[in-house]
Amino acid sequence: MERERKRRLSCTDCGLYNCRNRGEQYPEFCLTTGCVEAGETAELDQIYGGDTIDGKMARAAAQIEGRYYCTKTRVEETVLFIKEIGAKKVGIATCFGLINEAKIFAKILQKNGIEYVSVVCKVGGEDKANMGLAPEDTICKGAHPETMCNPILQARVLNREKTDLNIAIGLCVGHDALFSKYSDAPVTTLIAKDRVLGHNPVAALYSGYYKKLYE
Repeated sequence: MERERKRRLSCTDCGLYNCRNRGEQYPEFCLTTGCVEAGETAELDQIYGGDTIDGKMARAAAQIEGRYYCTKTRVEETVLFIKEIGAKKVGIATCFGLINEAKIFAKILQKNGIEYVSVVCKVGGEDKANMGLAPEDTICKGAHPETMCNPILQARVLNREKTDLNIAIGLCVGHDALFSKYSDAPVTTLIAKDRVLGHNPVAALYSGYYKKLYE
């Protein structure tokens, strides 16, 4: 309880959320009223309204939300987003376990006239032992060599291809972070992998499954 009291309150502690409708009442700990630095709002307005890729992406995302709210799937929204920002070449960074889904998405891009380059997580074919993993930390428990995921090389491959936007399909938790860190191009996620829940991780929050995480 003491740690809870010392923790800084933030958006998940709020019950008002007046930032979304520009209401007049905000909690004392509100980030909208307490964490915006002098001149920051004007700076961000300039970025979002400008001609840089950041502004184009921000407006494209907002426009797609406004035009197709609850009517388009994430796959459809991703294709619309690519076209809206004028990306000429798209990178697909996929998990080997979702290679079939990646192939389907690649066909969709091709049908829409979008150039793409794909790279699977096992690129390079390095053994997990080379990254210091013990046999008991592998899926097959050391029964045979096991190829490690290689998110940094995935990013480097797509960097060399000079992609305008990279799309992550099912990269492992943590490997997705490394891929995003080393990617020169902006990264958006099409599929968040969850082997237990059919790649629908939010189901754990809806079903009560999450309660065991509190124990």
